[in-house]
Amino acid sequence: MATENRKQKTENQQVTIIGGGLAGVEAAWQAARRGVEVRLYEMKPRRFSPAHQSPLLGELVCSNSLRADNVENAVGLLKEEMRRLNSLLLAAAAATRVPAGKALAVDREAFAAYLTAALEKEPLVEIVREEVTALPGQGTTVLATGPLTSDALAGALARITGQEHLHFYDAIAPIVQADSLDRSKVFRASRYGAGDDYLNCPFTAEEYAAFYQALTAAEQVPLKSFEEPRYFEGCLPLEVMAARGYLTLVYGPLKPVGLTDPKTGRQPFAVAQLRQENREGTLYNLVGFQTKLKYGEQERVFRLIPGLEQAEFVRLGSIHRNTFIRSPGLLSPHLNFFKSPQLFLAGQVSGVEGYVESGAMGLLAGINAARQVQERPLVTPPRATALGALVHHLTNTDTKDFQPMNVNFGLFPPLPGRMPKKLRGAAYAARALEELAAWQREIEEGG
Repeated sequence: MATENRKQKTENQQVTIIGGGLAGVEAAWQAARRGVEVRLYEMKPRRFSPAHQSPLLGELVCSNSLRADNVENAVGLLKEEMRRLNSLLLAAAAATRVPAGKALAVDREAFAAYLTAALEKEPLVEIVREEVTALPGQGTTVLATGPLTSDALAGALARITGQEHLHFYDAIAPIVQADSLDRSKVFRASRYGAGDDYLNCPFTAEEYAAFYQALTAAEQVPLKSFEEPRYFEGCLPLEVMAARGYLTLVYGPLKPVGLTDPKTGRQPFAVAQLRQENREGTLYNLVGFQTKLKYGEQERVFRLIPGLEQAEFVRLGSIHRNTFIRSPGLLSPHLNFFKSPQLFLAGQVSGVEGYVESGAMGLLAGINAARQVQERPLVTPPRATALGALVHHLTNTDTKDFQPMNVNFGLFPPLPGRMPKKLRGAAYAARALEELAAWQREIEEGG
């Protein structure tokens, strides 16, 4: 009996985290930084989801970009807030950064290796490599299984939420070998002369017409009979965008604005951009080319892009289901469930979209899970911060049709008075960082 009581006491003083993706890794790090023991469950390598390939923690399955890094951009501001809260993800990104203009992009394998090594060295973190198929009945738990949550856990989550879980679809862009590109056609530049971090494949009007016709006629991977296509607008498959109109791609991922082909001295009709995938510069991914075309069709169609005629694809695009919940009314501002307060939810399954946003929710869930174990008050960042704006989006019950969301200034409280648009980003950032600093002092000094 005494042994059983000791075991129960230890479990109650420990945070259990299910899922070793970005949110789970960040949650584990934050809880351990606060002196709380963590048991992190990750099913890889015993079992892989359809989109995962590496046994490492924090694997990036889509793009290798964490998007804009300037604080005058909402996601750049979110990253700065996370840095100030000692984010492991941002430390890993700084150590494994690759050129990407004004964006923060990483060598994905080095990034995941950094995260894995950091948690393996952390004495308060135990990593358990096995699949969890049911939620724990007691103890503080962070569910961070990501958008590819297994059917068993998705079912358990649906029972807790009292609703059928929702889903949308996310697609992965292809990666090509750099030495297979025709450099006589491709030129290096970033838009508006902001460096030369991207490779650009320029289309003439005739080349674009041939590409568009092939893309829209190409065979796609069919959805299963029980699947309903609900795509996230910020990450639409290329062929879905193309179906909306002949010039949709020219105003979207193939937009040529801000780029001049040095061979002609003119702006091309359309441009496909390639972003460096690893530090060695041997791999590039096709920016905005997430797709659900069949593999053979991808190679055929994408080799119509000027410069990619002989491209060697090291990864082709694919599509997978992303699971999330309608969080307003279910989650508290502390990211735990109203009906099951010992269960916290983090990452894309909570209803945010994007690598950085997922990690940010892991950060907050980890902080509050640790505070719950320590019997301290749970906390929520001010709404004027990027972190607080995201939490408000997840918990605002006035939302009519809840959908996953990237961080953006539209989620923030309005700025006072009228202000020129070009000054608003800086004003949002100044206010947010000031309020974040005050909040940090409050929770560190006030208990």
